[in-house]
Amino acid sequence: MINYDRRLIEAQYNQRLYQHAMTTQLMVQPSSLISSGIKMSEFAKIYLFKFTDELQSRFEELLEKKKADALTPEEEAEYIGISELERIFTLINAQLAAKSKWCPNKLENL
Repeated sequence: MINYDRRLIEAQYNQRLYQHAMTTQLMVQPSSLISSGIKMSEFAKIYLFKFTDELQSRFEELLEKKKADALTPEEEAEYIGISELERIFTLINAQLAAKSKWCPNKLENL
């Protein structure tokens, strides 16, 4: 009886692992977006990383579809990759600003 219970528990565990692996979200690698989707803009004597207009528009489009729960799996992967890239460059820009002891006066120009 103990061997049967153990096998059943192992089978259920393996099934959950398989289901998790099948639903794990993939993402577009953020590094694949850098060459065509990132630009540097000068602001108050420092350079900051920004999305190109095209990538910013695509990100906003995906965000609207995500809010409407209408992303395809491919779009979800793209959205996740762009979101990760945004987090990376937000951190880098914050560090650049801190190193230059810069504090924005007009945030609308960023």
